[in-house]
Amino acid sequence: MSRVGKKPVPVPSGVTATVAGQLVKVKGEKGELSFAVPDKVSVAMEDGAIKVDPRDQSKEARSLWGTSRAQVAILIEGVSKGFEKRLEINGVGYRAAMAGKVLKLSLGYSHDIDYEVPAGLTVTTPRPTEIVIAGIDKQKVGQAAAEIREFRGPEPYKGKGVKYANEFIFRKEGKKK
Repeated sequence: MSRVGKKPVPVPSGVTATVAGQLVKVKGEKGELSFAVPDKVSVAMEDGAIKVDPRDQSKEARSLWGTSRAQVAILIEGVSKGFEKRLEINGVGYRAAMAGKVLKLSLGYSHDIDYEVPAGLTVTTPRPTEIVIAGIDKQKVGQAAAEIREFRGPEPYKGKGVKYANEFIFRKEGKKK
């Protein structure tokens, strides 16, 4: 039995959720999201909460049970609170700045990198060495953060590059004489 899947997802006040067949639509103060639940899992509204159950006891249905419940919980959290990822830039001359809907990154290459911000996300740079990505879709926020980090990932000797704010970079010792 799935420990995650057994729990119904409570719908907080200020959020409206509708279940139409296999489609779950959630609307809140930050926006609107929807998720198509796989056919091996049934979904229903019960007592102000969304209940997810497997249709049979096959391995695939049980696997999708907890995953579907977690996806529905993420939708509700996204439209009520939203999601945020913070990136830090380390290195001499490395910096970031917003110019309209484009994030301009100087990461030690011979050219600046222009990153087009995807629709539905807001990117801010409170400091030249900090990037904050926010939005209601957890997958889009994480994907944008990963794409920005990929331009110059942190290296293990001096720690230069773009890293997540809570990420620990394992440091290596340099060459010895």
